[in-house]
Amino acid sequence: MANHVSALKRIRQTKSRTFFNRIATTRLRHQIRSMRKALVAKDKTGLQETFVATVSLIDKAAQKGYIKRGTAARYKSRLHVKVKAATGQLQAA
Repeated sequence: MANHVSALKRIRQTKSRTFFNRIATTRLRHQIRSMRKALVAKDKTGLQETFVATVSLIDKAAQKGYIKRGTAARYKSRLHVKVKAATGQLQAA
């Protein structure tokens, strides 16, 4: 167990940050799951709204450091391709 004041403070800070990070990552995973459910349902209006909310949450998570920027870009890219395919906007190259 830590005995220095600074080490005890770091333990408190880590506990607090872990709590908020866990909430944020769980919220992100739930949003991505709801996006995937909307893709299966193929409801075009709901799909667009869910996509916008999901991209916003992914961007915020990357900005805050919950996920890396490359991971965020990969999530957004793959979801965008699936949305375009579901709405019929994807054309063969």
